[in-house]
Amino acid sequence: MITEEQIEEIKKKSNIVEVISSYIPLNKKGRNYFGLCPFHDDHSPSMSVSPEKGIYTCFVCGATGNAISFVMNYENLNYVEALKVLGDKCGVNLNVNNYRKKDNYDEFYNIYELTNKFYQNNLNTVNGHDAREYLKNRGITDNIIREFNVGLALGFDKSVTKLLIQKGYKEKDLVDIGISNKTDYGYQDLFINRIMFPLWNLDGKIVGYSGRIYNQEDTAKYINTKETVIFKKGLNLYNYHRAKNEVRMSGSVIIMEGFMDVIRAYSIDIKNAVATMGTALTVENANLIKKMSNNVILCFDGDKAGKKATYACGNELVKIGVNPKVVILESNLDPDEYIIKFGAKKFKEKINNCISFLDFKLNYLKEGKNLNNNEDLTEYINGVIKEVKTIDDEILRELTLKKIANEINISVETLMGKLWKEIENDNKEIEQSIDDGFVDMVPPKEVPYIPKEVKKHRISTPSTTDKYTKAERKVLYYMLHDKELTYKYEKVFPYLPTKIYRFLASEIMYFVKKYDTISISDFLNYMKDKQELVDLVGEILNFDYNKDYTEEEITDYFKVLREYNFKSEVDRLSVELKHETDLEKQIELANKIMNLKKGVEDNGSN
Repeated sequence: MITEEQIEEIKKKSNIVEVISSYIPLNKKGRNYFGLCPFHDDHSPSMSVSPEKGIYTCFVCGATGNAISFVMNYENLNYVEALKVLGDKCGVNLNVNNYRKKDNYDEFYNIYELTNKFYQNNLNTVNGHDAREYLKNRGITDNIIREFNVGLALGFDKSVTKLLIQKGYKEKDLVDIGISNKTDYGYQDLFINRIMFPLWNLDGKIVGYSGRIYNQEDTAKYINTKETVIFKKGLNLYNYHRAKNEVRMSGSVIIMEGFMDVIRAYSIDIKNAVATMGTALTVENANLIKKMSNNVILCFDGDKAGKKATYACGNELVKIGVNPKVVILESNLDPDEYIIKFGAKKFKEKINNCISFLDFKLNYLKEGKNLNNNEDLTEYINGVIKEVKTIDDEILRELTLKKIANEINISVETLMGKLWKEIENDNKEIEQSIDDGFVDMVPPKEVPYIPKEVKKHRISTPSTTDKYTKAERKVLYYMLHDKELTYKYEKVFPYLPTKIYRFLASEIMYFVKKYDTISISDFLNYMKDKQELVDLVGEILNFDYNKDYTEEEITDYFKVLREYNFKSEVDRLSVELKHETDLEKQIELANKIMNLKKGVEDNGSN
């Protein structure tokens, strides 16, 4: 059993500089150390490691954490596994197995292991001759067959169902996990006369199959295992358990649509590829990919459906801060077909010469449109503006608009004007989304999740609230360094304009009240399951304010924030007054507004 004392010992013995420098080179500059951030495509040292605070922070991608979270993210481990790694480094022996999450499905995993051995044996018998020839003709070598545990389901007199029942496994379980079917004639194999490709979960356990026809006509080329208690398509990536180490060494991960694409790529020594399990990329998939690498390459089918999937997949990745590159395969071919037709060398050239996701999207928006037709042209321009809005780099934004302006023979000023109008409208929507009044002024408590709207506009504030934003950032920065200020904050409890900042302030208050101390490293460890807030701490710390503050300075910040409270309520009541038709209520609202305005004056803020 892992004890709290062991965890504390590991944290004390794990010098963050020594831990991180065992993975990436670090150079000392002043009080901190700097190195290339491994969590994005970094070309100049942007990761700062503070031995004093016990944390690392990337000034570009915002990655933030302590020694434990670095190991978790770098090696894609869970919390306990990262503790085990650090414990081994510093001489604290942990029995990780006692703390691993149990899913109580060992019997189901055993069933799949047994079926896989049965299918593999079938392939190597006389009955597997035709299937072996089919695989050979498809360029699937014996080494690949062994590596990916390819087998053969025969069925009928070679029934795996019959074998499993003889071994004592329950018929209902065999049906529930996708091995067998219940028919009028009893229980029979689900897969019959098909080449069997195992599907693994993240831990490398077989949890399903994809069975392919090879010697018969069938409307279903593939039959795949249904979702079961151990097989959740949206939570897994094909070949993940095999590719994760290759991704770490190569620095990039290739996302494909089908498992045969991954197998084919593996056969030409491209081993850092994974595939979705026949579904659109889920949020869980996207976050798993981000943990593997920020350098993501999308290599989907070259047909219309493949491009649509690329567009959707890329957008999911962009939402979580990953800007993928894209491989374009001509002739409507998928990667498997492309490699067979054009060979390994040309495919690798494609991988090494992929285009940006932005360029892909601009080309995708143009497909099927006649730009000489005003309706098509307008639709294209609107799509382009929508995409350009997402670009943070002003230079890239301008260059993109100039490129489009030349392409469609329209002035760049017209496009810029439309862009800024769209941005202005977005800002108004953001202002409207900020809660009116004091509805979020609640006692500090643990925040279980971050709402989607907060994730979308993580630190978005109205363009007119610069001094308010500065005040709330300064207050949070000082709260992260001084528990006494947290107690003062709790007493005054000013309303922070930005919702995500309010969540962070509540977490800090909860932590300080519980432990009567504030340590950034320990606080990040406490919030290890709330990545949005962890990233926000990194952003706050990146401002690198002077840790010393005066009482007068804090009082001024509190006054500024109270001013925001008053003005927000004035704005809300003014809108209500404008639409109120009852005279008595108009007078009541006008008096409230007057008193609030007086409160702003009494607050002493300008």
